[in-house]
Amino acid sequence: MIAEHDIDAALDAYRGRGREALLPALWDLQRAHGYISPENVHRLSHVLRVPEAEIYGVIGFYTLFHDQPTGRRIIRVCADPTCALVGADEILHGLCDRLGLSGEGSTADGEYTVEHSPCLGMCDYAPAALVSDRGENDIALPNATVDALLDSRDGAYFTRAGDDESVLLDPALSAAPQTLAAYGDYRALRRAIFDLSPEEVIATVEASGLIGRGGAAFPTGLKWKFTRGAAGDIKYVVCNADESEPGTFKDRVLMEHRPHLLLEGIALASYAVGTGKAYIFIRGEYPKATAILDCAIQEAEAASVLGAGIMGSDFALDIEIRRGAGAYICGEETALFEAIEGKRGFPRMKPPYPTTFGLFGAPTAVNNVETLCAVPSIVNQGADWFKSLGTAESAGSKLISVSGHVGQPGVYEIQPGITLRSFLDDYCGGVIGELKAVLMGGAAGTFLLPDEIDVPLSFEDLRAAGSSFGSGAIMVFNQSTDLRDLLRRLGLFFQHESCGKCFPCQLGTQRQVEILERLDAPRAGDRERLHDIGMTMSEASICGLGHTAGIAVLSALEKFPDLFEAEE
Repeated sequence: MIAEHDIDAALDAYRGRGREALLPALWDLQRAHGYISPENVHRLSHVLRVPEAEIYGVIGFYTLFHDQPTGRRIIRVCADPTCALVGADEILHGLCDRLGLSGEGSTADGEYTVEHSPCLGMCDYAPAALVSDRGENDIALPNATVDALLDSRDGAYFTRAGDDESVLLDPALSAAPQTLAAYGDYRALRRAIFDLSPEEVIATVEASGLIGRGGAAFPTGLKWKFTRGAAGDIKYVVCNADESEPGTFKDRVLMEHRPHLLLEGIALASYAVGTGKAYIFIRGEYPKATAILDCAIQEAEAASVLGAGIMGSDFALDIEIRRGAGAYICGEETALFEAIEGKRGFPRMKPPYPTTFGLFGAPTAVNNVETLCAVPSIVNQGADWFKSLGTAESAGSKLISVSGHVGQPGVYEIQPGITLRSFLDDYCGGVIGELKAVLMGGAAGTFLLPDEIDVPLSFEDLRAAGSSFGSGAIMVFNQSTDLRDLLRRLGLFFQHESCGKCFPCQLGTQRQVEILERLDAPRAGDRERLHDIGMTMSEASICGLGHTAGIAVLSALEKFPDLFEAEE
């Protein structure tokens, strides 16, 4: 928090760091004033030696930054699919009515600004909101009501934390994050440093069959091998914690409840690839997880399990948290690099790939939170143990975020191979009402009908069924769901989050929304138009956002053809 008269002194802390310090500096300025004024842009330009026009370009790119005055309290209400099911629109409208607003905007007295927010990653506590008070830290507010948004500062919530067979989750956890004393002394890292070479760590992870849990499912050990073997003395490890897809919140639970498990996984990755510098890029809408990780890093450094001379060895590691500012595209690894470097989150063309040319142009290993959290147990218990969990092609346990019309939404740890039907009935408290569809894999996923949910939950079986784990999200919808409204909200999400770098995605997401918004009275040819738009985005876009922005719509075209029929 910065008092106005201390702005110059605070910005001096960034002097000499250059453009890579732009996002942290912008966050400091916005926390102090609620927005980033022209005067402060001018100051920052001189401190970082970045042109003012480029600073404005960055501010305008990220949703959470403002270059115009806002209210003392900014209230962002999520109205994406899961929150919409439980009345988020009514809460947003009720809030505006209470404050005398005709829609989103700021009150005349300058006390409040009300905005719609894309998914806040709290689908297990829908409806959700993010509350920002000037000069204070942001608060994620679960089970939001109009009164709570105006009067409450209580952001406490707790997600169920696994059972006795869990590997990643811990059944002993309470609402508080796990401390270092409860977690342990980083036994896997100690074993790696003193008993294993970096190559042996990589070989163990490769032999385990661990594949990426962020959606791409690339072999983790192979990624580390490529990074370690790439030319150059400087390398980086980046933890991708920019979990921003509607329905997805498993990584949030890991960060909030088991921060040291993640930090040890990052340290093992860093030791393996040969770097002393790692970044955690975390979405701006996760203030609680950010604060918990920051405290955990300090706790670990004080105990010499992170920092300089780890455990008395010559291995040192500095882990820096870099907070995003509201851009789903930054979940794409190269767009994430651009954000850390202080730029707009535009994805880069590939090749070159991150393992040879990544962050700051150096070889970089990027893994998501769940992937890194699996590594300590692999190093401790071995590759064969990890492969004994799950199926032949889906080694290890898997976290699933479940939301929507189920008795017990939350994050669950499964061993791949259980059927979706059994999972919903035995883990999630069953479907509330009569099942209409399951959206498997997040907003960029595919629909499964009631007679298709006997599919085993494994990478290979879902692939054979034309689906995937995707972002690790399962959204369940009963017969009361308006699928037209659901598709419209998904389309609006991708339209809002398209970075605009390539035309197939920029224009395709716009055209897709235009058609989805008239589904109550579709026109002749709309089915074909949506199919062509979806296929064009999939085939011609630069990055994964465009490749997947039409998948749910293409799936609906197949599974619910009547939705798109024009009247004769």
